[in-house]
Amino acid sequence: MVVVQSYCEASASISEAWLEGGISPCFYFTLVPTVLLTLSFFFGAFHCVCYRRYGTEMEPKFVPRSRLYGLQLGVSLLLLLQFLGGLVWRAAGGGELPGYVVLYGCLSMLGWAWAVSLLKLERRWVLVRDRTRGHSTVLLLFWAVAFSAENLAFVSWASPYWWWGLENTQQQVEFSLWLMRYIGTGTLFFLGLKAPGLPRRPYMLLINEDERDVEGGTDQPLLDGAEESQSTWQDFGQKVRLLVPYMWPKGSMLLQGLVVLCLCLLGLERVINVFVPIYYKNIVNELTDGSSWKTLATTVCVYVLLKFLQGGGAGASGFVSNLRSFLWIRVQQYTNRVVQVRLFGHLHSLSLRWHLGRRTGDVLRSIDRGTSSINSLLSYIVFSIFPTIADIVISIIYFITYFNAWFGLIIFVCMFLYLTLTIIITEWRTKYRRDMNTQDNNTKSKAVDSLLNFETVKYYNAENYEVNRFEDAILKYQTSEWKTQASLAFLNQTQNLIIGSGLLAGSLLCAYFVQEGKFKVGDFVLFGTYIIQLYTPLNWFGTYYRMIQNSFIDMESMFKLFREEEEVKDVVNAGNLLYKLGKVEFENVYFNYTDGKEILKDVSFTVQPGQTVALVGQSGCGKSTILRLLFRFYDVQGGCIRIDGQDICKVKQVSLRAHIGVVPQDTVLFNDNIRDNIRYGRISASDHEVEEAAIAADIHEKIQTFPEGYDTQVGERGLKLSGGEKQRVAIARTILKAPQIILLDEATSALDTQTERNIQASLTKVCSNRTTIVVAHRLSTIIGADQILVLSDGQIAERGRHDELLAKGGLYCDMWMKQQHAQDSDSASDTEAKDRKSEKLQPPSVTAGHRSH
Repeated sequence: MVVVQSYCEASASISEAWLEGGISPCFYFTLVPTVLLTLSFFFGAFHCVCYRRYGTEMEPKFVPRSRLYGLQLGVSLLLLLQFLGGLVWRAAGGGELPGYVVLYGCLSMLGWAWAVSLLKLERRWVLVRDRTRGHSTVLLLFWAVAFSAENLAFVSWASPYWWWGLENTQQQVEFSLWLMRYIGTGTLFFLGLKAPGLPRRPYMLLINEDERDVEGGTDQPLLDGAEESQSTWQDFGQKVRLLVPYMWPKGSMLLQGLVVLCLCLLGLERVINVFVPIYYKNIVNELTDGSSWKTLATTVCVYVLLKFLQGGGAGASGFVSNLRSFLWIRVQQYTNRVVQVRLFGHLHSLSLRWHLGRRTGDVLRSIDRGTSSINSLLSYIVFSIFPTIADIVISIIYFITYFNAWFGLIIFVCMFLYLTLTIIITEWRTKYRRDMNTQDNNTKSKAVDSLLNFETVKYYNAENYEVNRFEDAILKYQTSEWKTQASLAFLNQTQNLIIGSGLLAGSLLCAYFVQEGKFKVGDFVLFGTYIIQLYTPLNWFGTYYRMIQNSFIDMESMFKLFREEEEVKDVVNAGNLLYKLGKVEFENVYFNYTDGKEILKDVSFTVQPGQTVALVGQSGCGKSTILRLLFRFYDVQGGCIRIDGQDICKVKQVSLRAHIGVVPQDTVLFNDNIRDNIRYGRISASDHEVEEAAIAADIHEKIQTFPEGYDTQVGERGLKLSGGEKQRVAIARTILKAPQIILLDEATSALDTQTERNIQASLTKVCSNRTTIVVAHRLSTIIGADQILVLSDGQIAERGRHDELLAKGGLYCDMWMKQQHAQDSDSASDTEAKDRKSEKLQPPSVTAGHRSH
C-alpha cells in the first residue's frame, strides 16, 4: 500500500536547497515543474489567445510535410507518457511516496500536455504578419528550460539522494527515466531551433506567390530577396558540406602537418589557461603563509613563464597563440586560393544566358566577401568557438571539484543566459545585416555600371544624375548600417549585464566563504582571476557567433553562385570531335530563349566543306542565334546540329570550340597590350607568330606607327583603339587560332566603307578554303557566297546564290534594292556636299564670273 506521509523525505525540507553535496530532490522536483507549468500554461494561454484572435488558420497546402515534425510530436508525447509511467511505477512500488513526487508527475504532465497543444497550434495557425520562420518564444523557452533542468542533475553527482550510484533497482529506473528525459528534451530543443513543421517563409508571402502563380501561370519567385526572412542557419548542412573540402589541404603533407601542429598548440593553450590562475593563487597563499624565498621564487618564475606563453588573459597575444597564428598563415592562404580558383572556374563554366544577365559589380563583391568569409569561418570555429566551449566546460568541472557546486551552478546559469540571449538577439539582427549587404552590393553595382558606361553619361550630361543616384544608394546603405550597429550595441549591453551579474554573485559568495574561514585569500584571487579569464573568451564568444553568422550571410551570395547550374553540359562519356572535312549540317532545328517564343522553327541547311554560307534577314530573325547554337552557347530544343556527321551535343565542348573561330560584331579586348590581345587566339604562340598574324590581318603596319608598338595598352574593353583597329585585332586572333570553321557575326557592319573593304580583304584571306558561315547586314559583302540563306520569323524563307535570289524577286531582292537605293542617296548627298564645299572655297572673282555667264 502506498502511503504519502510527508511532502519531502524525513531528512529533508522544502526550504533546504542544498543537501549533502547536491541539490535537494524535494526542492528541485518542486521548482522545475512549477516553472515549466508556468511557462506553458500561463504564457501559453496568452499565446493561444493571440493566435486565435489575431491569427488565421493556414491552408493545408502551405503546411510543410516533415518527418522531423513527426519526431517532434512523438518525442513530446513520449515524454508526457514517461512522467505518467514514472508516477505509476513509484506508486506501484509500495512504501513511502513523498508528496513532491506526486506534484512533480502531475504538474509535468500538465505542462507537457500544454506544450504539445502549442506545438500543434503553431503548425496550423499563423499570425498574419511578416515574421521569420520558427517557433514562438514561449515554446522555445519551455524546451530550453526543460533541457537545462535536466542538465542541473549533473551538479548533484556526489549526492547520495540522487541516482548516480545505481546501487539499487529504484536508482537504476530513475536513471533510465532521467536519461530518457535528457535525450528527449535535448532533441526537442535542437529541433525547435530548426522548426521543421513550420513554413520557411512568411505566410502572406506564400499566399501572394500562390495567387500570382494562378493568375500568371508561372512558378518564378515573387521576389528575388524572398530568402531574407529565412534564418541564417537555413541549409546549414549544405553550407558545411561546401566548406569541408577547404578545411583539409588535400595533397600537401606539409600543410596537413601544420594543421595538426596548430591543433596541438590549441590544446596546449587550454592547459595553460587552467594553470595560470592556480599558480597566481599559490603565490598569494605563499606570501600570506610565509613560505621560503626559494619556494616563492620558483612559483613566481613558473607563473611568469605560463603568463608569457598565455599572453593577455586569454591567449590573445601570447607566445603559443602567436606561433599558432604564424603557422596557420599557409593553411589560410591555401583555403583562400582554392575557394577563389574554384569559384572563378565555376563562373566561366556557366552559360552565356547567365553572363548576359549578371551584374558584374554584384558578382565581384560577392566573391570578395564570400572568400574572406570562409577564412573567417574556419578561424572562428576551429580557434575560437571550440576552445571557448572547452574552457567553459573545464571551468565548470574545476569549480565543482575544488570549490563547490554553487560556483559551477553560477557559471552554468550565466553561460546559459549569455549564449541563449546572444543567439536570440543575433538571429533578430540577421535581417539588418542582410539588408546592409544588399544595399552595399547595390551601391557598388551602381558605381561599376556608371563607370563602365561613362561615355553614355557624357553624351547626355548625366553626371549630376549619376552622382545623385550614387549618393541615394549610399544613404540607403548607411540607414541599414545604423540599424546593424545600433542592434549590436544593444547586444553588447545585454552581454555586459549578464557577465557583471555573474561576477558579482560569484565574488560575493567566494568572499563569504573566505570570511567564514572555509577558503583562503588565494582562493578568492583564484576565483577572480579565473572568472575574468573565462569571461573574456565568453565575451568574445558572442562576437564569434555574430561573426560566424555574418560570414554565413556574406557567403549566401557566393553559395548562390556555386548553386548556379551549367545550362550547357557535356553528356556522360562524351568524346572529342573528330574533325575530317568541315561539313556542317542543321537538321530540323528548333530553339527558343524563353518558353512560348520560338526563335528558330524547323531550320535545315548544309554547309559543304570549304563553302561560305551567308545568313541575311531582318533584326531578330535568328541569324546570330544560329552561330551561337553552332558554337554551343546553347543547346537546341529540337533537331540536331552535326559537324562531319557528329552531333555536337554529344561531343566535348572544348574539342568543338577548338575547331571554330569567331569574329564577333562587337570586339571587346582585354585591358592589356596589343601583343597579348592577339596572342589570346593561341596562348602558346611566339612573338613572331603574333606578328605574322597581324600582317595577315593587315594591321602590322598600323601597330608599328604606335609609340610603343605591340606593347601599346588598348585600355578597358579596347577603347583606345578605333573600331577598325579592334576588328583587325579580332581577325588576327582568329588567324592565330587557325580554326577549320569560321563564324563571322556582322564583323564589318559598324565600320565605314573604306575600312570595311580593307577588313573584308583580310577576312577573305582568313576564310580561304575554310568552312565559313557569315551573318551579314550589308548584302554587298556576301555577293560571292556559295549559298545565301534568307531568314524570316525564324525560318529559311529563301536560299540560293546572289544572282538566283535577285532573279526570284523575293525578300532578298527587296533588301538588295533598298540598300542600293540608300547607297545611291548617300552617294548623291556626298557629291552635293562636296560641290557646296568647293564652291565656298573658290575666290569671289571666279564666282562672280560664273554668275555673269
